[in-house]
Amino acid sequence: MLNAIPTHLIAGPLGAGKTSLLRHLLGQRPENERWALLINEFGELGIDAALLEQPESGVQIADIAGGCLCCVNGVPFQVGLSRLLRRARPDRLLIECSGLGHPATLQQQLQQPPWDRVLQLQPLIMVLDARQPLKLSPAQASALPQAGLLVLNRISDCSQPPQLPGELSGIEQVNCDHGALALACLPQTAEKKPGAEPPPVLNASPAPLPLWQTQDDWHCLQRQQDGFHSIGWRLHPQLRVQRQALAQWLAEQHWLRAKGIFNTEAGWMSFNCLAPEPLHWRVSDWRNDNRLELISTVPLERQELESGLRRLLHSQ
Repeated sequence: MLNAIPTHLIAGPLGAGKTSLLRHLLGQRPENERWALLINEFGELGIDAALLEQPESGVQIADIAGGCLCCVNGVPFQVGLSRLLRRARPDRLLIECSGLGHPATLQQQLQQPPWDRVLQLQPLIMVLDARQPLKLSPAQASALPQAGLLVLNRISDCSQPPQLPGELSGIEQVNCDHGALALACLPQTAEKKPGAEPPPVLNASPAPLPLWQTQDDWHCLQRQQDGFHSIGWRLHPQLRVQRQALAQWLAEQHWLRAKGIFNTEAGWMSFNCLAPEPLHWRVSDWRNDNRLELISTVPLERQELESGLRRLLHSQ
């Protein structure tokens, strides 16, 4: 039996800094604790899980890609979370809700069977861009009053203190940069539950087939929902790109959000940025494949984008 697992739901709009916050939290994990992280993304690749991958970190990571994680009763969620909990048997669970998701609905459903005895749900954490804290989708805005903590990220970029409505004044607020939230700041509830086993894993997927026969095999996934469009590629790990050339090519495209992990002239590197910010590269522990994902408010033309991207990639 699992003790009721302290569970933190982390939500906020695209580009607010949820992934950066998670990276800081994971870096503060006590050595005697096992953690699990479930990530949902609007795009189909599950690239955030790869961005946060850290071998031998004591953290088990799983992702549910492709849309808003707003229905706990859906099969992908049931299977994904059950499998993660049975594999990790964690002392703490973090759930990142998509920037286009419905956190209030998810928060409510996680308190219903079968999860109400397995998870010890903590107050909702909303990560906001301090420069425009109320630039939210209706689903995100409706969750604000239910939050237990408002994290105002990028506070140093503000010319004046962020202004929030009076009805939010009673919610604890933390100002930070780069998602640097102290573990001690996580809101907690004093309620205790007896614990239980997660539901059985149903509809388990068969073993995946090899992705590549040759380096020319490109795997592209696209999605459209609620006025947003995403396109992403998984590419052979022996393909390599020059960072400057990729940055210049991306600067010529139309996108709202860009995330990538590439084998570069400087080794494996990643980026995660919101337009019009420049790419900031980080060393990546991911080595399984090259990945790129773009999110936009206008349709993304696969053939045109893929043609340009192919010109940048060369065999190692």
